[in-house]
Amino acid sequence: MIQPKQRTPKADRRFVIVLIGLATMFSVVLLMMVCGCAWVAGSSQGGVWETLQKTEIRQAIWLSIGTSLLSTVISLWVGTGIAHLVSRHQFFGRRAIDLLMDLPVFLPPLVIGMSLLILFRQTPLVALDDWLQIAFEVPAIILAQSIVGIAFVYRTMKATFDQQTGRAEQIAATLGATNWHCFSAVTIPASKQGLLASAALAWARAFGEFGPVLVFAGSFRGRTEVLPVSIYLELNSGNVAGAATISLLMIAIAAIVLLLVRVFAQDRSGR
Repeated sequence: MIQPKQRTPKADRRFVIVLIGLATMFSVVLLMMVCGCAWVAGSSQGGVWETLQKTEIRQAIWLSIGTSLLSTVISLWVGTGIAHLVSRHQFFGRRAIDLLMDLPVFLPPLVIGMSLLILFRQTPLVALDDWLQIAFEVPAIILAQSIVGIAFVYRTMKATFDQQTGRAEQIAATLGATNWHCFSAVTIPASKQGLLASAALAWARAFGEFGPVLVFAGSFRGRTEVLPVSIYLELNSGNVAGAATISLLMIAIAAIVLLLVRVFAQDRSGR
């Protein structure tokens, strides 16, 4: 009979050391990237403050924050609803919907933007676009950001709903609760961690969305210019320091949001 090999403390230590080495190298690369942006931004003659004082950059900041927050709310509503439908109900086409919901995550961003542009400008929907003014306007930014955000929310929330037994919903239904009441008063409160993770993913993707926004909304200064587009425009004009400054600003905003999410998640979990 073959005797199983016994674990040795030395082998365990080597395994942990290798993992620590990988984590350290990756962390160092990330810190060097941030430091590189800070060095380039600080070495410019105009300086960081002058770049941030530009009217178009300040408009891009508020437009980025506003559109990313609105698209996050849209993504949460749509993605969570579809995830609950697919997770809790059996119907014809269920697997097709589950497959299609993952498609935006795997598609190249430029393809999403081009597809939206063709849909609204090269099909009969052009009449709707002429009426509502979607393409090359702020609604185009929100729609482009929401497409992938919905997919992220869907996948996260479906995994959350699949882990639940549904017992509490069944009890609520036997007590006379409607489907909507079960969903809003029982399912959603039990899925707060999943909702928080979904919101963070959707916002992060929306805040940094570039390809679809550039193609579908354009890069018009003061109108459809969000911060990723500002970086692109600054690089095109040869202002590398300005692009680095905007990059630092986006890093700072993302770090603040990440810390807030972590703190909120710890408070909810009680750890």
